[in-house]
Amino acid sequence: MRIVSGMRPTGKLHLGHFIGVIKNWINLQDKYDTFYFVADWHALSTKYDEGLDLNELSVELVKEWIACGIDPEKTTLFRQSDIKEHAELYLVLNMITPVSWLERNPTYKDALQQIEYKDKNNAGFLTYPVLQTADIILYDANLVPIGEDQKPHLEIAREIVRRFHYLFKKEIFTEPKELLTEIPRLPGLDGRKMSKSFNNAIYLDDDENTIWAKVRQAKTDPARIKKTDPGHPEVCIVFDYHKAFNPDEIEEIEKECRAGNIGCVECKKRCAAKINELLTPIREKKASLKTSEILDIINEGNKKAKNIASKKMEKVNSIIF
Repeated sequence: MRIVSGMRPTGKLHLGHFIGVIKNWINLQDKYDTFYFVADWHALSTKYDEGLDLNELSVELVKEWIACGIDPEKTTLFRQSDIKEHAELYLVLNMITPVSWLERNPTYKDALQQIEYKDKNNAGFLTYPVLQTADIILYDANLVPIGEDQKPHLEIAREIVRRFHYLFKKEIFTEPKELLTEIPRLPGLDGRKMSKSFNNAIYLDDDENTIWAKVRQAKTDPARIKKTDPGHPEVCIVFDYHKAFNPDEIEEIEKECRAGNIGCVECKKRCAAKINELLTPIREKKASLKTSEILDIINEGNKKAKNIASKKMEKVNSIIF
């Protein structure tokens, strides 16, 4: 069973990425034939005007994947833009995909309500799911790991596959199924979505002092004024981080907090220590990786991906032309 999944190279990875995606990817590579790709063309759909160095960001992204535990011996790692068949199939699929399908996509409609996307209603943003479809079906992915909120995107992919088969009277693509994954939502240090733009993230390469400085500023229970006041962990951001990174002590911390026996500073220190415990080996591994090594890994992955994608496009073109 093959899995295909990608990530946009738009900046450094933070703890939200690790909890929400990377941990799952690491587990999947031991059970499936996994293909993970740098989605640099997807990055252009919303970041086209930010002058991103996509070459450098792509290398850094793969470095962080490997530092976290993604194994290039188990997983095919490649870059989307190096496999031109993605663009070729994207063009073909755009020709047969009704605009109405894309306009009713909940993700697209929701994004247009957000200020950061108001001025980015470009064609690439609208047809984002079509390129995603090409990414997936080029490799006959059986499963795509997604959260519940991403199901509409995968349903569009299935509809496009069915439409292609109906129009050209030949079934050549695997219809992908979702591998529903519980994607934990780790809030930013201020309670909002963790994001570089909000300056509320802990990055995977943050050092011990930086981690502590950031955790110190995290929002806690606003009703707790004195150390001896009973706490309400359910409204505390730091408690969310304990649940994610300190599960062995979570019951004790909750009990001590509710009883007013542990202060917020002590709680934050224990939290920062656990986060640093997780990130220290990741930082060290990333520092040991050379850019030349990463480029070799990407090139090897590109060769494998190119071989599969080119054969699929040959079939597509033989049917159409």
